[in-house]
Amino acid sequence: MKKLINIIIAGVFLIPSMWSCAGFLDETNPNAMTTSIFGTTPEELNMGLTSVYSTFKEKNLLAIIQEYNRDDMTIIGVAKALPTNNEFYYKTFNSATSIVSDKWSRLYKGIFRANQVIENYYQVYPEELELDLAGEEVIIEDENDTHRYIIAQARFFRGLFHFYLHSSFNEGSIIIYDFIPENETDFYQHLQDESVVREFFLKELEFAKNNLPIAWEGMDQGRVTAGAAAAVIGKSYLYSGEYEKAAEYLKDVIDNYGYTLTENINDNFSEYGEFNSESILEISYSNTFNQEFNGGDDAQTANDLPQAYSFVGGFGGHQPSLWLTMAYKNDPMDPTDNRNYYENEDGDMVLRPYSLRTSYSIALVDDIVPYYQTLPFEQPQPFRNQRTSYFRKHTRWETHTSEIENGLVRSGLNVRVLRLADVYLMYAEAMIKGGKDDAGLAEAMKYINKVRYRSALELIGPSASSEYSSSQHNEMVYTAQTLMEHLMYIERPLELSLEGHAIRQIDLRRWGITKQRFEELSTREYHVGTYTAVGSDGKTINKWGSVLFDGASDNNAVNKNEFGISAVNYVNSLHDYWPLPNAETISNPNFN
Repeated sequence: MKKLINIIIAGVFLIPSMWSCAGFLDETNPNAMTTSIFGTTPEELNMGLTSVYSTFKEKNLLAIIQEYNRDDMTIIGVAKALPTNNEFYYKTFNSATSIVSDKWSRLYKGIFRANQVIENYYQVYPEELELDLAGEEVIIEDENDTHRYIIAQARFFRGLFHFYLHSSFNEGSIIIYDFIPENETDFYQHLQDESVVREFFLKELEFAKNNLPIAWEGMDQGRVTAGAAAAVIGKSYLYSGEYEKAAEYLKDVIDNYGYTLTENINDNFSEYGEFNSESILEISYSNTFNQEFNGGDDAQTANDLPQAYSFVGGFGGHQPSLWLTMAYKNDPMDPTDNRNYYENEDGDMVLRPYSLRTSYSIALVDDIVPYYQTLPFEQPQPFRNQRTSYFRKHTRWETHTSEIENGLVRSGLNVRVLRLADVYLMYAEAMIKGGKDDAGLAEAMKYINKVRYRSALELIGPSASSEYSSSQHNEMVYTAQTLMEHLMYIERPLELSLEGHAIRQIDLRRWGITKQRFEELSTREYHVGTYTAVGSDGKTINKWGSVLFDGASDNNAVNKNEFGISAVNYVNSLHDYWPLPNAETISNPNFN
């Protein structure tokens, strides 16, 4: 446990500013302040909040790369030459794996910092402590006095980080810290039952929901809101299978906080679409490089995810899995929707090769959308030798020619943690109670089709009962079970790939299908073809093995066992959750 103590305490004295576009985090350099003065005025309490927001942006807190290597979304390297040492893709991680302790320690560091703000807040406003402990309303007579928002933000993050720990580790049985440890013994706390942890973080998030504003303005844009708290509560109830409570909170988010789907799905992945009408919870980054720290340091304000996903300035080694690539390629468009047509070089309006959702989620060699400001086949390295797709998400493909700037891979692209489309799809699942109740079918399909209509996709169900009756529908009759399968294998993975906090991994686990999913995918067969085009110099370019197809082929077969090793290695009791970090179980006597 001493390792955790050192990480947390050291982190308190090193509090980097995190957001360039959100002014409240740029006003003062928190590195110049010490913990002893984080709490004598509202301004200094806000500096403490800066440290909490800063922890939220540390890459191993969400661990996006590792979490999505654990599920069925990514393939490491290429199908032709899979690696032999990725413990997340092959499900060989254990309690000694570094990311286990990294994720654990960063979440608890955030909790420590939130507790510091909370404790200091009640020293400044002691008259509110008793009322808050009793759950009574604190009345602020001056509407311009917004100090109450400080405690609400701190308790939001204390709840959120405990929720993430509960969702990630040890089947939800983790330590609750609702105080600031003052000595080493205070860190030796007992693990709490998962139900006790859930009760705790729900109380924190309810408090935040009741005390945060619906929206922030001006320089405060980017702070957490009441809608974010309500959405996380709804997600937590869905995760625990409490569908009626989940539907209640998720519908509240839909109706009462002013969120709307963006007109273009790409607004949710681009720099120009940051903090848009669909965004509920978002982490902001800046591409300003801090010379005081190395490129991979958590104190950097830049986002380094392009290193994993981009092939221009990054490694491009974490690619869409073969099944996901084919699912995107087969995402059906509505041919009656004008958004699915483009003007070709002859001036004719022709149907797009792939859906809008596909084009803005992944890069394909035979798509029409330029990648990094040039036609994809003119790039020498990508799309060859069975490299059939790349993720566009977490890259700046439409505004930059490379992710490298001044010799460094850095990005100011924000990470969207929770957005309205996710809420719509969770609400749909709650309405059919996870596939067990046909009573909510019409309502569920209504919100699924809202998501699909935004991307000009073919809609599901009968057109006669749809709010988009003039759009093309598949005219299928669904049951709760078949609609649930649509959510599990099409809608949620295609809409939300690489997003949020371990969305796909947690979805597979709570549906109880992780191992069987790997087993089923390992039996699928694929083959590749060559894409031929004419470059800007008029010469013919062949991209060998760059186009993926379903089914086997004698001459062009690719990996026929995409998740075969994962299927063999995956053990629910070992891999459904991250284990408790080895260093913690050894040093904390209350873990034994």
